[in-house]
Amino acid sequence: MEQTAKQQSVPNTLQIFCKNTKNSDNFAFGTTLLQIYEHFQPKLTRKPLCAAINNRLEGLTFRVFGNKQVEFLDCTSAEGRKVYMRSLEFVLYKAVEDLYPGTTLTIEAPVSKGYYFLLDGIETTLDVVQRLRQRMREIIAEGHRFHRLERPTEEVAELFRAHGQKDKAILIESLGKLYCHYYRLCDTYDYYYGPLVPSTDFLDEFDLVRYYNGMLLRIPREEGKIPEIVKQEKMLGAFQDDHQLQKRLGMTTVGHLNVLTQKQLAGAAIKVAEALQEKKVAKIAEQIAERPDVRVILISGPSSSGKTTFSKRLLIQLMTCGLVPRLISLDNYFVDRELTPRDENGDYDYEHIESLNLPLFRQQLRQLLDGEEVELPRYDFPTGKSQPSGERLQLSEGTVLIMEGIHALNPLLTEGIPEEAKFRIYVSALTSIKLDGHNYIPTTINRLIRRIVRDNKYRGTSARQTLERWHSVRLGEERWIFPYQENADVMFNSALIYELAVLRNHALPLLESVPENCDAYLTASHIHSFLHYFQPISDEELPPTSLLREFLGGSSFHY
Repeated sequence: MEQTAKQQSVPNTLQIFCKNTKNSDNFAFGTTLLQIYEHFQPKLTRKPLCAAINNRLEGLTFRVFGNKQVEFLDCTSAEGRKVYMRSLEFVLYKAVEDLYPGTTLTIEAPVSKGYYFLLDGIETTLDVVQRLRQRMREIIAEGHRFHRLERPTEEVAELFRAHGQKDKAILIESLGKLYCHYYRLCDTYDYYYGPLVPSTDFLDEFDLVRYYNGMLLRIPREEGKIPEIVKQEKMLGAFQDDHQLQKRLGMTTVGHLNVLTQKQLAGAAIKVAEALQEKKVAKIAEQIAERPDVRVILISGPSSSGKTTFSKRLLIQLMTCGLVPRLISLDNYFVDRELTPRDENGDYDYEHIESLNLPLFRQQLRQLLDGEEVELPRYDFPTGKSQPSGERLQLSEGTVLIMEGIHALNPLLTEGIPEEAKFRIYVSALTSIKLDGHNYIPTTINRLIRRIVRDNKYRGTSARQTLERWHSVRLGEERWIFPYQENADVMFNSALIYELAVLRNHALPLLESVPENCDAYLTASHIHSFLHYFQPISDEELPPTSLLREFLGGSSFHY
């Protein structure tokens, strides 16, 4: 990058390049990122919330002591929204402490375009929620600072125990560090695994509403506005079922899992988790068997949700119920490549529903359900051509079709097929284990780590390449998968409580290969730091039928 003589760093100063404005200037050592922002005044949609400094996320109170590249982020970025959410959650926690001391606040799940919280100790009435919302607005208007502090781990753990936050104490003690950081807002203490905004007056917009038995906290998203609530009853139910089960097992947080690992009990945790997941698969098979009109099983879910292994395990369980399952791959119904729709950049959009030959698929599906024999197509990926496969199929009594693909729950796919003949399943890695009661683990991180490991092992794709493609993958999910997830008859959570501890050692060296001078480093460095919260667990005790084997290798299923 070329610099003028004036811009060259002078003694006792450091040089900052602002990526937002494409300008450089000199600053004193120890200047905060907020002061640097005020100097450059970059145009953002909303207030700055954090910054990527040399493509590593930091809070705006971070002090700079060397030449750096800085990019300021607001709530239109995923990283900015996480900072906003953490900070706002701390405000909610303080409001609960102020109004209802002794009440436990727990984050349950990200659902319905918001974040679902429960209160333990009082009934979550409309009046309670309104009082909390008003108290939050008062705290924000008062402009209190968020203080980041660092003390010996033993001292911090004792502080949290004294304030009734045993889960945080267990987590930080399990990390084996001499010192750890925590945050203070007035007289309230909390722990978060990422930065917060400098003060409460940065949180200029939010909403808190009563939602089922708890509260839904909503924040501005990509377009800078708070989105409308989207009902996700089935997804919330899937999260709650897992949380209740984990409470009975005493494994609700990463701290608890780390303690089990340190006690050489990880193998037992794996066996229990795998048995519970197989029990869920068996239960779904039984539900299907109890509906004699079902002829077509439609399985959908986002990238790296484990749809393929789930389908194979479901097939086995259906056979134990006396059914004859047959798998049909929707990938074989792709149109010839030159007929594929294009996206806004002019590239082939293989995730568009019209990339499938819908007329042929619907015709053959109707013929099969009418008892006719059809010849299935085969898509040749190297040539981009659809060809006859030579494989003929005719359904007999007791035969059910299993179809897995991203469009399986889209009503357009099975238009004209009687509803009673369909059974829809949505599969996703709904990460239910939490760091602690105030720190959830985004499901997207779980799936992204799976994909990084799998793509490197089976496709020769680097972590950088996977990270750079992830945004477009997510856009496709938002358009073609998530809008139809509540159409499912059943939601299957493919996340395993121990899996991030197993994926840790596979993912860390791949993440370390991502160079600092690319945008993907921002996410890579975040995931790299996050994975160090887990004590590593070996994959040696994973059974060959484990869903996690789809990503790690060693599966007894053929892919």
